Amino acid sequence: MRVFAGSLGTETNTFSPLPTGLDSYRESCYFPAGKHPDAPQFVAAPLWAARRQAPARGWTLTEGLVAFAGPAGPTTRVAYETLRAELLADLQAALPVDMVLLGMHGAMVADGYDDCEGDLLVRVRSMVGPGTVIGVEVDPHTHLSRAMVENATLIIAFKEYPHTDVFERGEELVNLCARVAAGEIRPVPAVFDCRMISMMHTSREPMRGFVDRIQAMEGHDGIVSISPIHGFPWGDTPDMGTKVLVYADGDQARAARVAEQLGREIIGFRDRLAPGAMGIEQAIEAALTEPRGPVVLADTADNSGGGAPNDSTFMLRRLLERGIDRVALGPLWDPVAVSICFNAGEGARLALRIGGKIGPVSGDPLDADVQVLRLCRSLVMTGLGGGPTGLGDSALVQVGGVQVLLTSQRQQAMGTDMFTKMGCDLSACRLVVVKSSQHFYASYSKVATRVIYVDGPGTLTSDLGSLPFRKVQRPKWGIGSDAT
Repeated sequence: MRVFAGSLGTETNTFSPLPTGLDSYRESCYFPAGKHPDAPQFVAAPLWAARRQAPARGWTLTEGLVAFAGPAGPTTRVAYETLRAELLADLQAALPVDMVLLGMHGAMVADGYDDCEGDLLVRVRSMVGPGTVIGVEVDPHTHLSRAMVENATLIIAFKEYPHTDVFERGEELVNLCARVAAGEIRPVPAVFDCRMISMMHTSREPMRGFVDRIQAMEGHDGIVSISPIHGFPWGDTPDMGTKVLVYADGDQARAARVAEQLGREIIGFRDRLAPGAMGIEQAIEAALTEPRGPVVLADTADNSGGGAPNDSTFMLRRLLERGIDRVALGPLWDPVAVSICFNAGEGARLALRIGGKIGPVSGDPLDADVQVLRLCRSLVMTGLGGGPTGLGDSALVQVGGVQVLLTSQRQQAMGTDMFTKMGCDLSACRLVVVKSSQHFYASYSKVATRVIYVDGPGTLTSDLGSLPFRKVQRPKWGIGSDAT
């Protein structure tokens, strides 16, 4: 059997001030056809799974483009059309194929394209014909569209948030697509639209039990696959929102019944989904009441994983104003400050302007006297699924009582080793402030005495009603007055 695998995507915050161009992909994750390294990459799980399985299955595997950019604003038209053309040319060169496996995000928006994944899948289907199996792995923070569902044979979303099951879902996708190609199953899709949007942490109830139950349902009574689609709140597209995608074996009516049943269950507990974030002052006060640390404070509004700049100074400024010590904070994106620290050298003391570079959502730059504690070229932390995630050249600086991790690549906090590799002892900290919404949790919850979600100013505000949505289908529970 002839198989083609590749990846293209990003998570687009349509309200982010940062454009996503070709350099954004090349600096984040860009591997031309056949150049994917011999190590698993978060964005290419279907390709990695196919590479592992191909020899035993006797497949001829062709590996195409793998390109992902860190979340930010809309992808430029030239970037999307250039990368789309490259991936489709790779596929054209591999034809004919029996199976296409794609790693996508599902919330990629480009100039002129509200549904990049749907657009790409329409083109892939027209190239390979109706008989070819097309399997797609997506993030649950996707805008699931009709074009995606109609042109893919099977779409599987990660079930966990934080996304700790990326590679398991990639293996599952490949296994199920192989069964489809062999004629063993015929997955038929159904989608139920919950007409809502919310954040759905699977690290706690009610989503923890919900995910456990749907996984127990898969593979029984004709149910092939179930994907809760959380939706991405900061993407202004017609398809944004929470949905349930179910595939049943040859039985559309059953798929529809199960999708509606599960969708209505989500609607029933939607009031319990929000993590209960606090404002900056309230969060600091709550953290300081804990008898011991470290207490982890998640700066959710400045999470680059959702398209924020990762350079806001609101939290850092308040901690310094209050004179709180034994604090670690990061990663804070500031390549200019990092470069200055490298020029100064470890141990140097200097006046440094930190953060606040992008605009009002980042706050004002912070001017402070700092000491350079540690420098590292190409710092790498443990990312989702255990894979490596680069932070670029990085500097750990002491600012008052706060150790700040400055990085030259925009990236949210995931592994605790981003601090420990720089010599920062988290066990000695009262507070650890991470710029992340939830992906930090898998690692940091193991060392935290308490985790507090902080809703400060920033690009990823939880006050969705304050955002200028124009394309979202209304009403939608969770957005301003629609939440009633």
